[in-house]
Order: sequence, then structure tokens, then C-alpha cells
Amino acid sequence: MFNGKTIIITGGTGSFGHKYTETLLTRYKPKKIIIYSRDELKQYEMQQKFDASCMRYFIGDVRDEKRLIRAMHGVDFVIHAAALKQVPAAEYNPTECIRTNINGAENVINAAIETNVEKVIALSTDKAANPVNLYGATKLASDKLFIAANNMTGGSRPRFSVVRYGNVVGSRGSVVPFFQQLINNGCDHIPITHQDMTRFWISLQQGVDFVLKNFERMLGGEIFVPKIPSIRITDLATAMAPDLPQKIVGIRPGEKLHEMMCPGDMSYHTHEFDDHFVIAPAIKFFNRSNDFSTNALLENGRLVPHGYEYVSNTNPDFLSIEQMRQFNQDAML
Repeated sequence: MFNGKTIIITGGTGSFGHKYTETLLTRYKPKKIIIYSRDELKQYEMQQKFDASCMRYFIGDVRDEKRLIRAMHGVDFVIHAAALKQVPAAEYNPTECIRTNINGAENVINAAIETNVEKVIALSTDKAANPVNLYGATKLASDKLFIAANNMTGGSRPRFSVVRYGNVVGSRGSVVPFFQQLINNGCDHIPITHQDMTRFWISLQQGVDFVLKNFERMLGGEIFVPKIPSIRITDLATAMAPDLPQKIVGIRPGEKLHEMMCPGDMSYHTHEFDDHFVIAPAIKFFNRSNDFSTNALLENGRLVPHGYEYVSNTNPDFLSIEQMRQFNQDAML
């Protein structure tokens, strides 16, 4: 469905944008891929890697609605990946996080409606479910904005949906590159914030493939959640550095012990499919059905039991140390 189409990726110079661009160029023949971001150095570096004739690079900030409108003219699909994502940084710089993650989301919505794009998918995070930190709270607000935006269009274009998933192996600022840097520098131990900490685990390619598939599935207004494995942080450290001792250093500001993707309070709206969940909107749409038990690909789901929660520590699918080692190796290729 991406052949001959124009796609814009906000925050496109990040890890997701690189992998998404690579995948689009490998599998499809898009008319244009627009990389929209505010860092000219990262754009320059990305141009050295992706210089196909369909590539376009726009310097701009999601805080700038007029620039977004200019960039979205003629666009079919929008992937909103731009965000301030570091939990401690958000705790110490709350206003900046709000301006990018919430005000920026509103600007993307307004620009998409103004330019009459076809579909928009916003990337979310497990930290947006029952958030305890500012980053998660801003992404929850962003998710709500994108869902409600479907009422602003009057039942016509564009449609807005959200994709929510967990920790991405090898993404910038994540734990795997951090541990690897410590190992490469000859550290004498691996710092562990808490011995019981768990996380959902997904590769960058899996995240990209999930977003691509959901452009086909989406009706507009739903939150897509993939079924993915969990890991224990202590097991991750053992998988990466089996000979190094582990030292407990304490949970960082705003950090959760376990992550959640489907809250129990939303179980009345959560549908389970073969390889994913769909959290339907709690609000009513005025110009179309609120039935999300069947998606645009005619896949059928069923409501989860009342009170059901999808949480990293109670997830039935945990990676063993050996599985994690292989998973990480494959993900980093």
C-alpha cells in the first residue's frame, strides 16, 4: 500500500526513522519519503546513508505548526515518531517535554487535517499506560489527542491511530547500548537499578513491521499493542556480561519496576487478536461505529476478561538468558 505514496516521518532521524526508511526503500517503491526533524547534523548523516531520489529532508520542529503544514502538503501517510523520550531528562525539564510531546502532537494533528492526509499513526510507549513519570504522562495526553482527533475530521480524512510498544533493543539511549559501552570500556560491574525489574522486549524491525501492518489494519481511534516477550534486567546483564558482577544502584527518577501496556481499567475496551491487542476508544465517535472487534483486514478479536492487564512481570512469555542473547544478536544486525 506504500507504492507510489508519500510518507512523512516526524523525528525521522531517530532509530525508528532509520529502520522505517530502510524498510520502505527495500520493500516498496514510495513516491517520496520525507524526513522531518530539527537536527541538521543527524539529517546530514542520514542523507549519506539514504540518498535515493525519493528522499526529502525537512529541517523543522513539531512545535512549529506552520512548518508542519508546509512539510505535509501532498503527503498520504504520517508517522509521528518525534518526542522527548528520556525519563530522567523529562523529570528535570518538564516544560520542554510538554511542549514537544503534547503541543507537538496537537500541531501534527492540525497539520494533518489542514493538508487532508490519508492516515496518521503516532508512536506511543508502555510508559503511557498508568504513567508514574512525566514522559509517560505526556505520551498518554498525546495518545488521547490523536484518538479524539478522529472526531475533529467529521468522519472523513484523515484517520488517526496509535501504536504502543515496549523497550526497543538497541535504540539510542536504551539499556543494551549502555551496557555494551560499559563492557567495552572495561567496567568491573554492571549497574542494576532493581533486581526484580522487568521490561517488554521488541526489536526495531519488529516495531517497524508492526507499524506497517497497522496502516492496513487501522480503522482510526484505536491503540495497537503487540504481543511481545518480557525480560528480567538481571538476565539481560547476565546474557551480555556473564562474568561481571551486578551492583544494585537504585531506581532512577520516574522509573517503574514493571511496565504495563494494557491497563485493567481499559479492559472493557480491549480486544485480543492472535498477535496483538487493540484498545478501543472510550469516547464515542459521532459519524461511524465504535465497534473495533474487527479491523480493516477483517481479522476478528474478542474482549479480554474484565480487569485483564498486560504487564511485563505477569507476561506469560519470558525470554531465557540464551534466547535473549540470540534475540539481541539478531536485533542488532
